[in-house]
Amino acid sequence: METPAEPALAPERERRKDATRQVVVICAFCFMIVAALVGVGVFGGTPIQDVQDGALDADGSYLAPARPAFSIWSVIYLGLLGYTAWQVSPRQRSRERQRALGMLVAGTMVLNGLWLAAAQFASLPLTVLVIVLLLIALAVTFHVSMAFPGRGVADSVLIDGVTGLHLGWVTVATVANIAAWGAPATGEGGGSATGWGIATVVLIAAVGVVIAWWSRWRLAPGLAMGWGLVWIAVARLTGDPHDPGIGVAAIVAAVIVVMTPVVGKVGQQVIEVRNAEA
Repeated sequence: METPAEPALAPERERRKDATRQVVVICAFCFMIVAALVGVGVFGGTPIQDVQDGALDADGSYLAPARPAFSIWSVIYLGLLGYTAWQVSPRQRSRERQRALGMLVAGTMVLNGLWLAAAQFASLPLTVLVIVLLLIALAVTFHVSMAFPGRGVADSVLIDGVTGLHLGWVTVATVANIAAWGAPATGEGGGSATGWGIATVVLIAAVGVVIAWWSRWRLAPGLAMGWGLVWIAVARLTGDPHDPGIGVAAIVAAVIVVMTPVVGKVGQQVIEVRNAEA
C-alpha cells in the first residue's frame, strides 16, 4: 500500500535528476575545454596541425580546409559556454526542453574532447571513428531540439544556433577527417583526385540541402557548412595540394548550402502571409 510520503518523493527525485544533469553539462564542458587547450599546444600538447604527421593540416588532403576555417571553433565553444552557464539557472532546471537536451549536449561536448584526445594520443582511424560518433550525436541532438521547440532569443541562440553550427561544421570536418585518413595528399593529384574530390563536395552540398529541408530552413547548419566549404576552396585555389576543380566546386557548394535555407525561409514566410490573408 502506497504511503502518503511516497508521492511527495517524486518531485524531490526530479529535482535531484535535474541538478545532476546540470552538473554533468558543466563537467562535460570543462573536459572539452581542457582537451581543446591541449589541442592548441597548452599543457605540453602538440598543435592539431602537427599531430598525426600533419595529416589533419590544411595540406593533409584534397578536402582539408585552410587553417583560418578552424576559428569557427571559438564561436562554437563560446556558444557552448553560454549554454552551460544558462542551463544552470533555476528557471531552466526543470524545463522539459532542458531535460530532453541537456545530456545530449553534454555527450557532444565529451565526444568533442575525445576527438582531440584521439588526435593527440591515438591513431588517425580512431579520430575518424570518434568524429563519426560526434556527427551522429549532433544529428540526434539537432533532431530532439526540433521535437522540443524553444522560445525566446536564448533558446534560439544557445540551443538551436549553437547546435546547428556544431552540426554543420562537424559535417564538413568529418569529410575532411575521412579524407585525411583514406585519401591523403601525395603531391601527385591528378584527375582521379579531382574527380572524387568534386564528387564529395557535391555530396556535402546535397547533405546541406537535406539538413535545411529537414530542419524547416534553420540557417545555422548551412552557415557553418558554407564556412567550411569556402575555406576548402581557399586551400585548393591558393595552397597545396593545388586543385582548381575542387576549389571551384567548393565555392558553388558553399553558395548552395547557404542560400537554400535562406530561400526556403523566405518562401515559407510568403506562404504563411498568403494563408493569413486568405
